[in-house]
Amino acid sequence: MINRYLEKTWVQYLCLATLTALLVYYFGWVFDFGYKFDWTVLYKKDPSYGTVLGDMLLAGLGKTITISLLSSGIALGLGILFGLGRLSQFKPVNWFSSAYVEFFRNTPLLIQLFFWYFALPMGLPEGVRNALFDYNYEMVAATLALGIYTSAFMAEVIRAGIQSIPKGLLEASYSSGLSPFQTLSKIVLPLAFRAIIPPLGSEFLNNMKNSSLAMVVGVSELCWASQQIESLTFKGFEATTAATIIYLSLSLIIAGILNLVNLKLQIIPKKNRTIGHTIADIFFWPVLTPLAAISALLGCCFRRKTEGFNLTSAQAARKAFLEKVTKIFTLIWKTVFIAFLLSIIVMAGIGLSRFNFQVIWDNIGTLIYWRFPNGGPNEILWGLGGLSFSILMSVIAITASFFIGLVVGVGRTSKNKLFLIPSTLYIELIRGNPLIMVIFWIYFFIPILTGAFLNVFWSATIALTIFTGAYLAEIVRSGIQNVPAGQFEAAMSTGMTYLQTMRKIILPQALKQMLPAIVGQFIAIFKDSSLAFVIGVLELTFVAQGLNNRLMIYPFEIYTTVAALYFICCYMMSIVARRLERKLSTDTFRLQM
Repeated sequence: MINRYLEKTWVQYLCLATLTALLVYYFGWVFDFGYKFDWTVLYKKDPSYGTVLGDMLLAGLGKTITISLLSSGIALGLGILFGLGRLSQFKPVNWFSSAYVEFFRNTPLLIQLFFWYFALPMGLPEGVRNALFDYNYEMVAATLALGIYTSAFMAEVIRAGIQSIPKGLLEASYSSGLSPFQTLSKIVLPLAFRAIIPPLGSEFLNNMKNSSLAMVVGVSELCWASQQIESLTFKGFEATTAATIIYLSLSLIIAGILNLVNLKLQIIPKKNRTIGHTIADIFFWPVLTPLAAISALLGCCFRRKTEGFNLTSAQAARKAFLEKVTKIFTLIWKTVFIAFLLSIIVMAGIGLSRFNFQVIWDNIGTLIYWRFPNGGPNEILWGLGGLSFSILMSVIAITASFFIGLVVGVGRTSKNKLFLIPSTLYIELIRGNPLIMVIFWIYFFIPILTGAFLNVFWSATIALTIFTGAYLAEIVRSGIQNVPAGQFEAAMSTGMTYLQTMRKIILPQALKQMLPAIVGQFIAIFKDSSLAFVIGVLELTFVAQGLNNRLMIYPFEIYTTVAALYFICCYMMSIVARRLERKLSTDTFRLQM
């Protein structure tokens, strides 16, 4: 009887509205937080400081947008360059591009930020170092680190997009007389970008959220502004809520623009066009119309007559000359690149030879396990810390979040609004905010609800679990939706319930497709465990920063060692993920340019 009523949509909405009203009533009027809310700190002039503190959030938003746009431009340019490099048949280019991508993908952004900001200036002459910090080096270091980090992910997206182009198109373009550059610019990249816009858009979105880490090197962006308001007024709930809403709004705006880009790039019959396609046309008209006019003008100015198959002697001589010149220039740039690569190897060797390896040897144990098993009485797990702590946090987070992701992911695929709406809200709210904001929420505001302070280790682990659960839920949803609908219908027709169908038919098949993505998410959460640094968890990054502050003059040794530790762990896991992907994939063809 109840199940029959719950199948009605209006009953589902009524239940959700009632539950929401009860929660608002309980937390608004019944439950005593012991905290006095004061939202006026965001829009009224503070008498102590003589300014509207909410303006700091707007200034921080401007910094966030600036960093995101500049780093996205850097990331896209480098991503195209190294994505193409990974497909090159010239081995030095391929090796260098692969090394670049693997290194920067498999080390945390926080470590890269610390390296660019703390270590790199120490290797420069004092005059240059002082000049850098006189010209807002914090902003430069954050933008550069973020752009390089994101470019490694974009390079993989672009490589995969190019490899998705059928080999027959390349053969057809070459047989028609197009050069490799013409094939790339006129056929491969235009088609590839249609396929890679969705994953590339996700990287732009992640890049915006990752800009919140710029606060650790002193950039006054949005996350930094919210914490500054909290430290000045002790009204962290209000400041963090405002920052959360702004981040979520930015994420929704970016997602909306990316959806418009997808609609604009779709090639469909005119009768199938929707209102969304019309909105996309209007939105991009101010940009595309001038570009089309410029392209037409340049085409008229520089159009040349196409050469037929029968060449005159002068045309044949010119073509042969151009081919020789091309070969000479190709040989020159290959020689220059090899010289450049050798110079990098030599400089890296010289730099390593100047390392104080005794410092690394003396502190490697501290970086790996801190003071275990001789920790103090107030330290949890007998003084465990460093890399071991990071691994432990990641294992707990991925294990607990798997069940959250499983439940929420199944709810996300349900047609019942009682499950669909809460699951969607959880996913979008968590995925629309940076992990550092989730950590602040758990660490600072869970004690307001519970009345008891959590240990920093458990605060960070809970935040990682909640954050990872939202991403795993999307992986589960994708895996379920990839199972043919006929499987579900056939199971239901045999008399199985919804839960039996999910448990015995759908999820076992979906798990096969989810495994590589789950391993990839474990790598991501292992790197993200470095963000626990911001609340003082004794994980690897925090220990490294403490050692650097104590030793002062060995940042290269410390951060290079930490990067190597992270890289070894992440690269080993990425090998497992690739093997799973190859084992479970039916398509093993690799396209080369």
